[in-house]
Amino acid sequence: MNSIKDSDTSRTRSPEPGFLRDGGTVATLLQQRDWSASPLGDPQGWPLGLKTLMGTILPAQAQIVLFWGPQYLALYNDAYAPTIGAKHPHALGRPAIEHWRELWDDLEPLLRNVRETGETFSAKDRAFYLERHGVGETVYFDVSYSAVREADGSVGGVLCIVTETTERVQFERRQAFLLALGKALPEIAEAEAIEVHVTRRLGEELRASRVWLAEDLGDGERYRVTRDWVDGVPSQAGEGAWSEHGAQVHAYLQTGHPLCGDRLAGASAEPCASLKVPLLRAGVLEAMLCVDFDRPQVLAVDQCRLVEEAAQLAWSAILHARAQQALHASSAHLEATLLELMTLNATLEERVASMLAERESDLMQLHEARKMETVGQLTGGIAHDFNNMLTPIIATLELIARRPDDTARSARLIEGALQAADRARSLVGRLLSFARRQTLKPQPVSLATLVSDMHELISRSLGPTIAIHIDIAADLPAAVIDPHQLEVALLNLVVNARDAMAQGGHLRISAGLDSAREDRPAGLEAGEVIWLEVADTGCGMSEDVLARCFEPFYSTKGVGKGTGLGLPMVQGLSLQSGGDFAIRSQLGKGTVATLWLPVSADYRPSREDYAQEVPSAQGPVRVLLVDDEAIVRQVTAMQLRDLGYQVTEAASAAEARTLLEQGLALEVLVTDQVMPEQTGAELAKHLRMHLPELPVLIITGYANLTPRELCGFEVLRKPFRRSELARSLARLVPSV
Repeated sequence: MNSIKDSDTSRTRSPEPGFLRDGGTVATLLQQRDWSASPLGDPQGWPLGLKTLMGTILPAQAQIVLFWGPQYLALYNDAYAPTIGAKHPHALGRPAIEHWRELWDDLEPLLRNVRETGETFSAKDRAFYLERHGVGETVYFDVSYSAVREADGSVGGVLCIVTETTERVQFERRQAFLLALGKALPEIAEAEAIEVHVTRRLGEELRASRVWLAEDLGDGERYRVTRDWVDGVPSQAGEGAWSEHGAQVHAYLQTGHPLCGDRLAGASAEPCASLKVPLLRAGVLEAMLCVDFDRPQVLAVDQCRLVEEAAQLAWSAILHARAQQALHASSAHLEATLLELMTLNATLEERVASMLAERESDLMQLHEARKMETVGQLTGGIAHDFNNMLTPIIATLELIARRPDDTARSARLIEGALQAADRARSLVGRLLSFARRQTLKPQPVSLATLVSDMHELISRSLGPTIAIHIDIAADLPAAVIDPHQLEVALLNLVVNARDAMAQGGHLRISAGLDSAREDRPAGLEAGEVIWLEVADTGCGMSEDVLARCFEPFYSTKGVGKGTGLGLPMVQGLSLQSGGDFAIRSQLGKGTVATLWLPVSADYRPSREDYAQEVPSAQGPVRVLLVDDEAIVRQVTAMQLRDLGYQVTEAASAAEARTLLEQGLALEVLVTDQVMPEQTGAELAKHLRMHLPELPVLIITGYANLTPRELCGFEVLRKPFRRSELARSLARLVPSV
């Protein structure tokens, strides 16, 4: 039998039925297939009600499948096809039991009840066991199954409208697991107990057969497993050789990337599937967390992230517990020594007291460093997932807003949602700035132009009771910094100054070039730097408040009036940009905040650099869009098409390479950075071997990627607005 993917050129193609018009790929397949063996017969002879319903279903963007007749013949649209993976297109027009066999005992009663009773069935986050990529997986959907009645009132079929929620459900479960783990680990004092707790929790959560932590013995050849969690399989406790897992395993893990593997032929003692997560410190592989399964398993990206983040939390807690144990042992020894010394003279007692004070100071520094490291790790992980959720929200709302609605209320709701999303994006940016993990776009910036463009916004933020004075020379050399992040930092300082001048006052924004100011921070390299200063005549800060003003989440404002991240964000931006940040303040005498920024004497930007136009494609520009997350890819493609670009989508680097091999022509590559098997930068380097001048735009939700990882390509951070996407492409493609 010919595949229903193929066109049957041996038969005369019948005219396209009207209800199949504009029905997409599925409509073409319905017209081309041989219906002689089907109970439905040729589409031309279908019942009028079925034709009318299919004419509505096929062009719809919602995911819809219609199970028609007593055999539940599956008819669906293009939007639904990706939901069933490899089942499409073979399932089209066939009885559902043929291709939904693995979940038929679950699905058939639902369909039968709707068909027999005519009552609608609906559910949120309904779990289904589905084999759509060769191996079974649990997926989640919001579903609504309703009866479709024929002209005589009988039920002809069941209309199923579904929305897959697997990613959200997995994300919520992963975050809940990690939050619970993060709360539990600090309460466990012993490193051994931490290891037992984490391996057990991971094993139960992932339904694994074995979870174990292997610590390298220092020679790069052998490791030791002190204990493991097992469920019906032999223990791995004891010493082992890295070579037992393959000659290149140790070298691969040394790169910091996790390793997924299946059982080798003939190696029956090995697990059916495993995930090995490396644990490095200072670039050296110290240990490996391994999760084994005794059944075939395709590990989802969400599961890999869960294991990676849990492994990092566990290893960090284990090292901290071991350090504490060593510290306690050292303290006990010190106390014993102080008892062999009680009879010494007062001078010796003073020396001991000084030593103890120094030790206490070191402990406090260790505690602060540990706290900052933990906040930084959580900030990077949460911000990535948050950015990936914000990207489709912002893009979708922008596209809706560009299509006028007939009600003012809808417009207000859309604008409110955009503002809320922007506020969330701003919070993520502040978190990343504080953690010094954001991907900045430093460039020469004219402070005079930037502050002038912000003058109206600053004035509105200050209100009529505060006078503003700006003193920045137009010929001041440019500073090297991300202009958008600098605008946010400057606005934070202005708002803080406003809050300090409740009864009114004066605000002065000034800048200059200096290499020897008395208050120049000691950590700055020698040479000229640009200083940008915001001074107010407000209430000022006490010494205690001034000492804590850079602490994250510390705020003297009332509840709901500040996140406590403003000043840490400004400090993080300054330091990450190669500069510094300082504050001088006294109670009743106001506050002076100074940013020190690198200078660029080679370029003086003009006002045109900050123009707000949204450039569109001026001609047929062909874009290849690559992103493994379907919802992000879909809305990004819609934005690109809205800007006038011709878009071809690919769900992976491998699919993109296949399209190029099949002759796809393109002028721009737009790709996500972090994808399975190959990163966006690696894909771009591969394509440039054949297309050396190919413009490349990398989009990423990860905040701490290095320039080396990005290979110097143009970068756009998630979440982004339509205007930011348009300008990024305008810089890359001369024709826009």
